[in-house]
Amino acid sequence: MGKIISLFNQKGGVGKTTVNINLAAGLAERKKTVLVIDLDPQSNSTSGFGFTRTTETPTIYDVLSGLKKIEEVKQPIMTNLDLVPASPDLAAAAIELATATDRDFRLMNALEPHVDDYDYILIDCPPALGLLTINALTASDSVIIPIQCEFYALEGLSQLVETITMVKKGLNPRLEIEGVLLNMVDRRNNLTKDVANEVKDYFGEMVYNTQIPRNVRLAEAPSYGMSIFDYDPLSTGAWSYKKFVKEFLKRSE
Repeated sequence: MGKIISLFNQKGGVGKTTVNINLAAGLAERKKTVLVIDLDPQSNSTSGFGFTRTTETPTIYDVLSGLKKIEEVKQPIMTNLDLVPASPDLAAAAIELATATDRDFRLMNALEPHVDDYDYILIDCPPALGLLTINALTASDSVIIPIQCEFYALEGLSQLVETITMVKKGLNPRLEIEGVLLNMVDRRNNLTKDVANEVKDYFGEMVYNTQIPRNVRLAEAPSYGMSIFDYDPLSTGAWSYKKFVKEFLKRSE
């Protein structure tokens, strides 16, 4: 049975989508089958994989609305990796589903027939606590929390953990924190070290040993619709993600 993992942080700008793209691509390169669900109306995972959506392209919005099934919407991106794209229409889904009795379980019900089809299903959550995020957490086995090493990084962490706890108690008892990833790390900066230490004090062994550095090539890759492994496989960013994927697999399996 595959594992469903949400990438989630209520704080925006933490590099969540970049982590999602490169973790998915790294797993696929290691012959793991991966399905990525872009659940963010900004659709950055969709464009970051180089997928061009037209007005006729079905998206995760159609799945949540009950118009399409996952198998009718998923798009092949590379060997071992499929994508369910997003669109700006997704922002309307929360409003449209507000009165539905099964509103918190739409994504879980849609993914259930496909759990055995993939080793990993990765969900790119929007940076807000709303119906889309609740759907993601309700469908997931665990959560990866990317954290940027900056002054305000720790703001909202208690609320984030409370959100996960709330969903675990009320909707999804199997939900756990998969791990915490320190992202956009500048090792020359003393503040980075202080924040990293505080995060480790807060989350303990849940923090991955691998840290993803602030790297120009990592920042450029999504604008070309490529993972770092395709864009610049010899870059510091690529080596860091290879290390992270290896650590992730060791912990996960």
